[in-house]
Amino acid sequence: MKIMYSILCLALLIVGCKAEPDNSVNELFEKNSETALKSLLDWQNEVPDYSIYADSAVAYNTYFGAEKDSVMIHGDEVKQSDSTFLAKYDFELLTNPPVFLPGVNNVTKQPDGSVRYYGAWKVTLPATDSTEAKSGVIRLYESFDFDADGKIVVQQGYGDYSGLMSYLND
Repeated sequence: MKIMYSILCLALLIVGCKAEPDNSVNELFEKNSETALKSLLDWQNEVPDYSIYADSAVAYNTYFGAEKDSVMIHGDEVKQSDSTFLAKYDFELLTNPPVFLPGVNNVTKQPDGSVRYYGAWKVTLPATDSTEAKSGVIRLYESFDFDADGKIVVQQGYGDYSGLMSYLND
């Protein structure tokens, strides 16, 4: 009986000393998901907030025929392009709530706090005096990578942008 009590005490000691799991990557993912959501909602509300991006942040051009493979998000070219785009089209995030999934480090294949997003947007070219409004839905996969300060350093999106723009402007 003493042996059984000794084994039980030893088992309780081992279980009791078990280290708490490290949840920091999940917490980082949750925090970064909030920033990604802010980016999406800011776009929908036509008020992009460039302060959530690191000074060196880039957006990869993934659309067909892109002349540059990436652009600096804080550059005047991007801000002017965003302003022109938002003035011409209306955006509505249809996926509510958006689907966020954790990304992984491309070398270690371990979660790293980055955020992947899947969703659908309704994009509308408003009516003019001579044309009716025209809308299309685009499904997107987007990724956001973050620096240690929680700012977006890389953003890229995949969807049939060229097809949507062709349809809306036909």
